[in-house]
Amino acid sequence: MTTDPTAMRILAEITAMLVQTVGDEFLLAEEITFDTTFNEDLALESIEFVALAELLQQRYGAAADLISFLAEKDMEEILALTVGDLVAHISGTPVSAPAG
Repeated sequence: MTTDPTAMRILAEITAMLVQTVGDEFLLAEEITFDTTFNEDLALESIEFVALAELLQQRYGAAADLISFLAEKDMEEILALTVGDLVAHISGTPVSAPAG
């Protein structure tokens, strides 16, 4: 389990952005963890992903250039993208998710 305070702070901030983007009634049923996938677990629509990208850019600036980050990935990698992958991208360090 990660105890990196930076990663935990970014996870909390991304969770808040997801609530702002898709609504808390949807996310109340889904705990957001480093292993949560944007596609399968959260079923984010493309418009919601764009809204999230804008919030990330406002909060983290160039460190969260989601478009460039995704451009380096193939479709399979994009579909498997986790919140932990995004946290690692923003923090610049790998995030190890809790075992389980």
